[in-house]
This record gives sequence, C-alpha cells and structure tokens, in this order.
Amino acid sequence: MSINDIWTSIYSVIRTMHPVDFVDIALLSYLIYYVFKFIRETRAGPLFKGIVFLLVAYAITKAIELKAITYLLEATFDIGILAIMIIFQPEIRRAVEKLGHTQFGLKNLGFGSSGDGLTAKWETAIDAICDSCVELSATCTGALIVIEQKTKLGEQIENGTIINATPSKELFGNIFYPKTPLHDGAVIMRDGIILAAACFLPKPQKEELINKKLGSRHRAAIGMSENSDALVIVVSEETGQISVAENGNLTRNFTRDKLHHLLTERLIPKQTEGKRRLSSRLRTKGKEDANESDA
Repeated sequence: MSINDIWTSIYSVIRTMHPVDFVDIALLSYLIYYVFKFIRETRAGPLFKGIVFLLVAYAITKAIELKAITYLLEATFDIGILAIMIIFQPEIRRAVEKLGHTQFGLKNLGFGSSGDGLTAKWETAIDAICDSCVELSATCTGALIVIEQKTKLGEQIENGTIINATPSKELFGNIFYPKTPLHDGAVIMRDGIILAAACFLPKPQKEELINKKLGSRHRAAIGMSENSDALVIVVSEETGQISVAENGNLTRNFTRDKLHHLLTERLIPKQTEGKRRLSSRLRTKGKEDANESDA
C-alpha cells in the first residue's frame, strides 16, 4: 500500500465523521489518559505490568496450543477483575471522587522540566538535603525524607500537607523542628522540590523480623522502600545517626560526603554528570590559560 492510498483512506474516514464522533474520540482519549495517570500515581503500576505480561503469555500459549497453561490463565482472568476491584477499592474510590473536580490544562498532562533543568534542581536539592541532615544529626533532631523515583507516591502525598517548595537547609530545619505541626511524618520530594510534608508511610512487610532497637522512623523508611523504589533518608533522634533505606534494606552511618555521593549517583544521570564535570574542567582550564596570558 502506497502513501497516497494511506492518505486517501484517512481522508475518506475523516470525511464521513460527524461532530459527535470527534467528541466521542476526545472523551475516550481523556478517559485513557486518566486511567494511565491513575496507574502511574498509585501502586497499580507494577500490577498493570503483570497483567500485560499475563496477556502476552496467554496469547503465546493459545497460539501454540498449550492447553493446560491456557486453561489456568483463563481461570485467572475470570477472577482477576473482581480481585483488582477488591485490592484497589480505596484508590478507585478516590479516582472516582476526583472526576467531579478535575482541572484541564497542560500542567495535568504531565509535562515536566527538561533534563538539564531537572538536573540543576537535583544538584541544589542534594546539597540542601546533605547540609540539613548534618545539622539535624548534630542536634539529634529526627527526620524522614523520601525521594520519589520511578514509582509515584500519590497515596502517601495525599495524606500529607502539600508544600511544593524549593528545598533549603532552613526549610528542612523548620519542618523537622519538634514543636512544629509538620515534624511528625515524612517529607516527600519529587523532581528536586519538597512536594509534601507530614506524610505517613506504610509499615514493613515483615515488621517482626526488624531489629527491635530501630524506632518508628526507621521502620517506616524500610516499609516505604519495600513498597517502591524510593530512597528514604532517616536521621535518628536518639543517636543522630544518618541512615538510608533502599529496596527494603537499611544502611547506616552515613557521612555528608557518603550521602552526597549516593544521592548524586542515584538521582543525576551519568551522561549529565559527565557533561557537568567536563564543562567544569573546561572552565577551569580556560581560567588557567587566562592567568598565564596575563602573566
């Protein structure tokens, strides 16, 4: 089929469409977008990937006539929808409630910062996080900072207080000061900004196996890292020790340099980091050449 045939087919379809068809397509497109946004913002993301995998497996087993596996997959699909409705009942209810006051606009379409802009934000944020943790550690002030990555933390953000502010040492100090309303709970960061504070985090899956010497902040950090790919930083109010939870594991005794290195490695793409270092070396070399010329 030639390109002219394709264009002719498209034109013939468009010519036969009525205004109500365009409305139908627009509404269907927004519904699909809303479903994908719901999946992205909640724990339904990994489940959706699992469903896609099962559908692909079903298509393959059906094609090559693996009858036993095909039967088991069909039985799974029969109860799957009911199981999803039960498991995600709170999320589905919240999603339906939001339909009544959804705002339209480019902001809701998920357009974020550019790569370079986001890197600059994280460079500033990493310095603020490290400086704050060192100060909070020195005064044994408890702190819990969650850094969102690929898994969106919409559920935890909703139960906190939205701040949407640029991070700084002073702001972290005010949030975690014991006598402030926001100190109890976690700060959640997204795209290099403090998105929310006083957020409550899920409990660990096997809480009984965790060291009993660890307090509620450390347990919450482990639980959050088990349920997502987030990096969770904890400052102990008893010892001032800085710890990081990742993938359900808690690593303790972080210094500022060690914490800075970890956050840079996890949050700033290697290509961008390499470009930044090269640019810095070129600027330094340019200054040295200029000084030699003046001499």
